[in-house]
Amino acid sequence: MYSREERNRAIHLYLKYDKCIADVIRDLGYPNYRTLKKWYAEYQQQLLDGTEKDPCKMKPRYTEEEIGMAVEYYLERGKNCSRTVKALGYPSRETLRKWVAEIAPEERKIGRSNVQYSQEYKLNAVSELYFRKESATVVAELHNVNRETLYNWKRKLFQEELRISMDKYLNLTKDELEDEIDTLKKEVFKLRMEKDLLEGAAELIKKEPGISLTNLTNKEKTILIDALKTEYPLKDLLNSLKLVKSSYYYQRSIKGIDTKYDKIKDEIILLFNNNYKCYGYRRIHKGLKDQGFCVSEKIVRRLMREEDLVVKTKKTKKYNSYKGELSPAPDNIIQRNFTADKPNSKWLTDITEFRLPAGKVYLSPIIDCFDGKVVQWSISNHPDAELTNSMLESAITTLVEGETPIIHSDRGSHYRWPDWIHLIEKAGLKRSMSKKGYTPDNAACEGFFGRIKNEMFYNRKWRNVTIEDFIRILDEYLKWYNNDRVKMKLEGKSINAYRKSLGIV
Repeated sequence: MYSREERNRAIHLYLKYDKCIADVIRDLGYPNYRTLKKWYAEYQQQLLDGTEKDPCKMKPRYTEEEIGMAVEYYLERGKNCSRTVKALGYPSRETLRKWVAEIAPEERKIGRSNVQYSQEYKLNAVSELYFRKESATVVAELHNVNRETLYNWKRKLFQEELRISMDKYLNLTKDELEDEIDTLKKEVFKLRMEKDLLEGAAELIKKEPGISLTNLTNKEKTILIDALKTEYPLKDLLNSLKLVKSSYYYQRSIKGIDTKYDKIKDEIILLFNNNYKCYGYRRIHKGLKDQGFCVSEKIVRRLMREEDLVVKTKKTKKYNSYKGELSPAPDNIIQRNFTADKPNSKWLTDITEFRLPAGKVYLSPIIDCFDGKVVQWSISNHPDAELTNSMLESAITTLVEGETPIIHSDRGSHYRWPDWIHLIEKAGLKRSMSKKGYTPDNAACEGFFGRIKNEMFYNRKWRNVTIEDFIRILDEYLKWYNNDRVKMKLEGKSINAYRKSLGIV
């Protein structure tokens, strides 16, 4: 099961960890307690017999051929350890130096410490170190020195610069020193202000760190100045941001315009929440207009975006009630023409499913193509014949004498059972059916289901809601859909209000 090499490694760690089996198993992931004790007992016996080698003596990591190849590459290509390691992928630079010292000690490269570099050369190297975009090791190799030498140059140059500065200040008079101190204070003050401006740009107006402050808009600069003007003089802030004083005060004056929309904003939030959080900016604008507010659609859209009033949508798998060809299917009379000149001339029906943590609920409505009114509906937790038949019976009672609408459905089994056909024939209605698998043939009804779920189902949590409670909520929503929900196609009125304006009861 385990190779001899794996066995020896386990025994080696067992001895290294002072015979702690738990540490060995944690590091190696094998073997179990009993197996390791057995291996160690066999190892002790073999030591006594003189047949076991030291398990600590591991196989060399590199072969003689690999060692020779590395040394040869080093000698033939400029005696550069870093280049050799990068090209071959092995070993470390320290290991390579040891191999070269053992195999070809006379060929070792002369140390870099013997090379003399000018002060200007060192200064350029340290400057690149300060403003580097790559690692310090790469910068050191570009200048043919190691990383430690580069940092030594940096430290010595800093000490020399400090000494020169001290000599300069020692020769100054008291007044000159005071002037120098004032200059340094101003520089520190300016640097601190620039730092706060950059941090403010990142926090207040969500800009990337390191953004150029001069590239900000006047509005963004005004926001920064207002946040920092208690800590810094206005004049200094304007100079740092290169903003004209008149532009600053202009931006401050137009900022006050937003305050006049506070009342409108509150009304927008109220309209959005009271209408199942399903109203977009057009219907919100219509609601505000009905209440006497004079505001453009663009302002409504902007205020809704600021308050994050977004209609949430989601797609899910459609419920399918197709059970096969139970009876002959009638022709598709509707032919995807979902418009009607008068009420109760074209009806659409289908079944949709709501999946809740408490179970499933099914809705079967009748939709009038004239204005999209839900004529009647039935809700149940079982998609049986009673669901559709009871809905159809209720819808038939709303018809007046002479009204014989076409009732269009898909090819679900509910619409091909004898009871459904008998109810339609008794009321003198006309049947129409979509083709099998052609969802667009009943697109208006499918669109109605999508609106229901987007407006009142997907954007709410139903974890602790029972089936009975959900049926009640859905029933209330459908009543609201007919009585209060604004439709822009109906002159911004609800369905019942629109019918009332036309004199239709």
